[in-house]
Amino acid sequence: MTSTEFHLLSEPCAWLVAHGSSCAELLGFITGVLNVWLVTRENIWSWPLGVLNAGFYVVVFARTGLYSDTGLQVVYLVLSLYGWWHWLRGGPSQKAVVVTRTTRRTALIMTAIALVTWVSLATITRRLPGAALPWLDAALVSISLVAQYMMTRKLLENWLLWIAVDVVYVGLFINRQLPLTAVLYAVFLVLAIIGYVQWHRSAARTRLANAPANSPEHSPASS
Repeated sequence: MTSTEFHLLSEPCAWLVAHGSSCAELLGFITGVLNVWLVTRENIWSWPLGVLNAGFYVVVFARTGLYSDTGLQVVYLVLSLYGWWHWLRGGPSQKAVVVTRTTRRTALIMTAIALVTWVSLATITRRLPGAALPWLDAALVSISLVAQYMMTRKLLENWLLWIAVDVVYVGLFINRQLPLTAVLYAVFLVLAIIGYVQWHRSAARTRLANAPANSPEHSPASS
């Protein structure tokens, strides 16, 4: 890359930095919106975009002292690779996975994992220099981890968790002076609501397709 080409590329980044943002945050915004929109459509290409999005936000969060969120992005990257494989080959007979409801047992296990992760992360990160709102940050990260794992398994209720954390994240990122990321999470909130509706319909179609022909679900009154 020549010095002229580098200068042309760095000018937009300098403008963004001067206005409280960065190129990493902008690229994270773009890949994040595309990623979540494709997830709502159950599109497999959401996962490679999730890998890119996680990489950009490792940089963004590390710069702003949100260390739990920085670590979360690394886990997101790994889970995105796993989700990519699982959506393609994780179903019965190595077929594509379909949307299902979360069982009570799974919900209890996920709750226990979230609580342990929350306390552990907050205990560690609150001792780090420059850590910002470690208990809140760790709580949001813990719930997000559970939601992301549930998404890789195509469990419908992952969207309810995302709706809850996105509301809080908008305020957090405004507090940390990340306006573009705050807007991104507002978009995520809208997409999470859309995702829940879309996946709920998908789960209903799956139940209908798998129901016996003489079951009430196949009766005219149920359609």
